[in-house]
Amino acid sequence: MLDDEKVDLFSYHELRAGRLVIDPEQAKVELGEVLYSKLKLTADGTKVLWPQPTDDPNDPQNWSDRRKAVQLIVITLASFIPDFDSGIGIAALFPLSVQFNTTTGVINNLTSNWSVFLLGWGGILSVMLMRRFGRLPVLFWSQILALGFLIGATFAPNLKTFAAMRCLTGFIGSCPQVTGLYVITDIFPFHLQARKLNIWAAAFMLAPLVSPFAFGFLVARASWRWAYGTGCLYGAVVVLLIVFFMEETMYDRALKPIPPRPSTGLRYRVETLIGITGWKMAKYRASVAEVILAPLNVVWRPQFILVVVFEAMIFGFSLGVAVTNVVFLSSPPPLGFGFSQYAVAGTYGTPIVAVILGELTGRFLNDWIMNVSIRRNNGVFEAESRLWATYISVPLYVCGFLALGAGIQHTIKAAVIMGWGIAMFALMINTVVVYAYCNDSFPGQQGEISALLTLARTLGGFAVAYFQVPWATKVGALETFGVEAAIVFGLFVVAVPITQLKGRYFRERFSI
Repeated sequence: MLDDEKVDLFSYHELRAGRLVIDPEQAKVELGEVLYSKLKLTADGTKVLWPQPTDDPNDPQNWSDRRKAVQLIVITLASFIPDFDSGIGIAALFPLSVQFNTTTGVINNLTSNWSVFLLGWGGILSVMLMRRFGRLPVLFWSQILALGFLIGATFAPNLKTFAAMRCLTGFIGSCPQVTGLYVITDIFPFHLQARKLNIWAAAFMLAPLVSPFAFGFLVARASWRWAYGTGCLYGAVVVLLIVFFMEETMYDRALKPIPPRPSTGLRYRVETLIGITGWKMAKYRASVAEVILAPLNVVWRPQFILVVVFEAMIFGFSLGVAVTNVVFLSSPPPLGFGFSQYAVAGTYGTPIVAVILGELTGRFLNDWIMNVSIRRNNGVFEAESRLWATYISVPLYVCGFLALGAGIQHTIKAAVIMGWGIAMFALMINTVVVYAYCNDSFPGQQGEISALLTLARTLGGFAVAYFQVPWATKVGALETFGVEAAIVFGLFVVAVPITQLKGRYFRERFSI
């Protein structure tokens, strides 16, 4: 039984990292009658709400469903931008090599690979700023600057300028991919978060595939600058959506007393957007030293590092495929298929459909696993139950990669299409599972875990483009993709069972 005087229900979910009482009857047993009487439940009374909403109408947990949906839509559209902009270079790879009188390898290494690499590091900086100044101003200014750098890439007169603009776009523009997890946990209760994570994660999963698909057809008929110009238009639309519809979701519920808003009405809206409100509120929040050290405080935790290394490889190899497949498909036999620009663009339609199917499957699969786990565990949710979905995703991923490698080596079109699709379907399910597990295990560090996961998957992926094509040329694509699949499977065998068996101990011993 807990001491009623010492328990703060508004921050209780952070203290019980990875273990939450969801069933009201079990909550009555664990928390006692007094605390139970203070709990707020779902409208149907079947689940305890975590985090517990306050009585303040400004608390994002109390917003209407429509208001929450608008925030999710805007942050999802914004999260599409970083990898979408990076993927434009895949579609424009051959035209860029002609424009700047160099090889496709130089273009890939100098622009695409480095812009992917910098996506992860930019997310770390964004989280540090958001912990101090709020979600909205950092998101707004980062997208303004990213749009400016993308415009610079569109009109770049030479390769050096183009490469610099691409890299700056990637570094500055990555903010939405770490803001999304913050926004979802700020406005949605625990039992809905995995479902919303599916929607948000689908954006950055689809982004590097949609741009080669859409702009592959465009650059076949028009200049590559039109492709980047279209990316600028999309970025401008998202900036306008942020200005007019996005709201500050950061709510300092753990502070006692909760600081009042420094202004109201239109003035509050403008000051919050540009960062004045965040500047005023920073004195109540984590110090500069704390926000700088926070990622380091998370990264070494065993319940985090095991699954993150596993996710880095499974996502990284897939990201590398999105970059290098254009080379395999466009190159003449025996290395590739000799496809036209139109045919290459068309092949990217398969992984797009696969990601959408993975999102739909994962949405119901994660909820089903969560509900079954709660029932079997007497109304209590344990974070490690999330990982059961990886036992479905990893075997599918291995099969997909083997089919993809065999298809490329023996120039079997159907094998390439099916293998790529199966791998991306599996990746979509796996990525959401890892994000959800880490989010459950570190409920007070959503920004840090999101930034570190983004960094891990970009570090795992940017280097693949350097070695995958030369390796496949030397030993064959089947061996190349087979070894990559074996690495993923080996990490899965090590990371997931250990985390499931020892996860509760890790959380009790190493939680923040």
